[in-house]
Amino acid sequence: MENKIIRILQDQTEFFNSQQTKEIKFRLRQLKKFKEAILQFEDRIYDALYKDLHKSKVEAYASEIGLCLKEISYFQRNLKKWAKPQRVKSPLLFPLSTSRIYSEPFGKVLIISPWNYPFGLSITPLIAAIAAGNTIILKPSRISAHTSQVMLEMIESAFESNYIHVIKANAENSRDVLKFKFDYIFFTGSEKVGKIVMQAAAENLTPVTLEMGGKSPCLVDRNCNLEKTARRIVYGKFLNCGQTCISPDYLFVHQEIKDKLIENIKTKIEEFYGNDPQKSPDYGRIIRKEHFEKLLRLTKDTKVILGGKNNIDELYFEPTLIECDETSPIMQEEIFGPILPVFTFTDKKEVIDFINNRPKPLALYVFSNDKKFRNEILNQTSSGAVCVNDTVLHFANENLPFGGVGSSGMGSYHGRKSFETFSHQKSVMRNTNLFEIPKRYPPADESTLKILKWLVK
Repeated sequence: MENKIIRILQDQTEFFNSQQTKEIKFRLRQLKKFKEAILQFEDRIYDALYKDLHKSKVEAYASEIGLCLKEISYFQRNLKKWAKPQRVKSPLLFPLSTSRIYSEPFGKVLIISPWNYPFGLSITPLIAAIAAGNTIILKPSRISAHTSQVMLEMIESAFESNYIHVIKANAENSRDVLKFKFDYIFFTGSEKVGKIVMQAAAENLTPVTLEMGGKSPCLVDRNCNLEKTARRIVYGKFLNCGQTCISPDYLFVHQEIKDKLIENIKTKIEEFYGNDPQKSPDYGRIIRKEHFEKLLRLTKDTKVILGGKNNIDELYFEPTLIECDETSPIMQEEIFGPILPVFTFTDKKEVIDFINNRPKPLALYVFSNDKKFRNEILNQTSSGAVCVNDTVLHFANENLPFGGVGSSGMGSYHGRKSFETFSHQKSVMRNTNLFEIPKRYPPADESTLKILKWLVK
């Protein structure tokens, strides 16, 4: 395995040094080819996502395939503009000089992707790395084996390995690939593995983007639209069976409306998935037995207030609401499943303190029609993103950078921000030869200092 990676990296270095990937026309051709490959493999991608996560075609397209096709189209429309050197002002100290910022590719990029959105969270950064002019090694998750295999075959059908190579996913390969020097690493996954990736990157001083997760709070003020709030919480929480890094991880609802909100949530679950979600074609499954057993462990000694049924043989876990203590095991780690702990509050300060005394979340959700309430939560807490009166919606906006802060991640991507993430911003300044600036060079005197002070005001 190591010898194969060494050979591929050597081939990618040679191909990158040929300068082909820096040509904008080349990049646009590859994006077009990539889109065609996705469309050609679309049915197989649906099938793989169903086998891995029981995703319906609609969910698979809306949350993965469609977003990738949309991202490619967005890059195709804007790449020439983004890649063009950006002229910036030069200081008065250097008249007639010109200053520009060039976006140049890093070189060899490693993308490590997760299992929960195995297609979308692999392909979206890959699109950006192509557009920025890099060569790429993609390491998909071994857990979502069916989707990883389809991606491997899709990419091999469209690209040579000296340009884009997919590593066959298994645990040993993951460890092997981090031994080698890359010019950039983009990782999506857990905080635990993120630390391993960052440590490995530090050995080679390789820059990284870490897209992780955390416990994303959902706050519901008494001044809100209860019906819409319940619908949007149910959608965001139980999408992909709760296996979403920006899924609402726990709920804080004002004491006065708690019972009404829970009743509305119950109604929306039935509206979305029927009386028996296990029979719904729109409700997913837990990825594997180990993750299912983790959910059982986390719900032990908690009070189920809605749902709670499960079937380990089918990896089915019903949409569930619970009550627990703030110190319960389920509140110490990201849930990554269809379980929503419910807490109440009467004073927003206690909610703000609760959030601020814990690791910074990837997302924070606020449901309120009170502008003052929203602004206080927004301005007095820190999170990767905030979505007001909805859940997970911000992820689909290519104009908003997506990323975490603190333990929920570093760096961001999507749209133009993705292009910038996979590009080095090279500063270039050209000075004039028409004249020299008076008093620039030694020997200096008092008049030199006066002129310098005037110029740098």
